[in-house]
Amino acid sequence: MVVTLSAIADVPLVQPRDDLAGLLISACERSALIPADGDVLVVAQKVVSKAEGRYVDLAAVVPSVRAQKLAAEVNKDPRLIEVILGESRRVVRWRPGVLIVEHRLGFVLANAGVDRSNIDPQAGIEPVLLLPHDPDGSAAKLLTRFTAHFRKILAVIIIDSWGRAWRRGTVGVAIGAAGLPALKDLRGHPDLFGRELRVTQTGFADEIAAAASLLMGQADEGMPAVLVHGLAWTGAVAPAAALIRASDEDLFW
Repeated sequence: MVVTLSAIADVPLVQPRDDLAGLLISACERSALIPADGDVLVVAQKVVSKAEGRYVDLAAVVPSVRAQKLAAEVNKDPRLIEVILGESRRVVRWRPGVLIVEHRLGFVLANAGVDRSNIDPQAGIEPVLLLPHDPDGSAAKLLTRFTAHFRKILAVIIIDSWGRAWRRGTVGVAIGAAGLPALKDLRGHPDLFGRELRVTQTGFADEIAAAASLLMGQADEGMPAVLVHGLAWTGAVAPAAALIRASDEDLFW
């Protein structure tokens, strides 16, 4: 199998209410990157959130007593903490400079994904950007548009950059997926020597996300989308929500 990843160049800066699918389709055609059957479009969360208008202006946020208390413990802006709490089910861990929460969608990550980097300063006095309201739904909408336009069987993954427990550095992670099995269950399949796999599940969408993140970068690269060609898979389609481990299966709660 030969897999190629191609960054989609010349995607303009995305503004609220922009037609993101249309912008990406036009950029593909300008770059002569025409998707083929089985290709995967990987899109950065940030441009999805921008198109969906997921901005909050900290200048208009009034922090609660709880947010003020937690902000003092983690040395962060209490208005930012208020926004983070509003996106969270619960606070998991904290210490000065670090706040790990369970996001309302079930993700466990720093700051509920609320971000200040690579945000147009014209979006507000002190704008921050939230994760998409429904990343799997956003991926499905992009997939519908791309499939209709190019008349191919495709898949879409929306990714973000997360840190990981016990390891330094961020890595691309799938937060939304459509058209492929985000989680591949290999239990019951044989290994090289015929032994039955009993626990093996692979984060298929996360593996693709990490590869695409190499091309997208983390700073000023300006490459918010990647087209992946040459992958093959079997198994039922499953969204990125399938990757979330239930709390009763997690040994580290």
